[in-house]
Amino acid sequence: MFRECRVAVEIKFCGLTRAEDARQAAALGAAYVGVIFAGGPRMLTVDCARAVLADVPIGVQRVGVFADQTAEEIGQAARALSLSVVQLHADANPGRMSELRAHFAGAIWPVLRVSGGDLPDAAAELARLGDGLLLDAYVPGSLGGTGVSLPWNELAARVAEVRQNRQIILAGGLRPENVGSAIASLMPDVVDVSSGVERSPGIKDHDRMRAFRDAVLNASVPT
Repeated sequence: MFRECRVAVEIKFCGLTRAEDARQAAALGAAYVGVIFAGGPRMLTVDCARAVLADVPIGVQRVGVFADQTAEEIGQAARALSLSVVQLHADANPGRMSELRAHFAGAIWPVLRVSGGDLPDAAAELARLGDGLLLDAYVPGSLGGTGVSLPWNELAARVAEVRQNRQIILAGGLRPENVGSAIASLMPDVVDVSSGVERSPGIKDHDRMRAFRDAVLNASVPT
C-alpha cells in the first residue's frame, strides 16, 4: 500500500554562474547553492564566485565544488567565500579528507561516482569519513554536470547500507521530470541539480528551477 506523504528533501542548485540564478535559487527555498572550481563549462574563479553569491541570504548554505586543488587552496577559497560545505571530487581518500579538515571547519561531502547498479567498496568508508556522501554518475572525462542518471532502484539497498547516519546527496541527471522517482527510490536527504534546470551550461532556466522545486515538494515515498 502506498500513502502520499511529504518528504523533507532539501534542494541544492549547483553550477551557478550568474547572480540572478543564485538569487532565484534562494527565493525558491534552496537549502544549498553551489559554485564550481573543478573544471568544465561552469568553472569560476574565486572572484567571480564571490559576485555570484553576493546576494545569497544567511541561512542558504554555500557549497564549493573542488577537484585537484590542495587542502590549503581549498581552505583559502572557502574562507574567502564563507563556504559551509566543500564538495570533494577526484581523489576523495581518507588522507586527503583528513588534511582538508585541518584547513576547513565546515562540512565535507566526498563524491562517489557510480557506474552501474552497485556502489564501490569505498562507499561505506567515504560515508563514515564525510559529513555527507554525494552520489553522481560516472562519465569518463567528466566530474559532473553531464545529465546522466543513476539506476536508482538498483542502488536502493546498497545506499541504505552505507548511509550510516550521514546525509545522502543525490546528483546525476536529475530534472523536474524524474526527481520524484529518484526520491521515491533512494530517499536522499538532498537532491542536487545543475544541467537539468539549464538553458545552456551555467545558464539556469528559472521556470525549470521552479518546476524542480515543485516536483521535490510534491514527491511521495512508499510507507
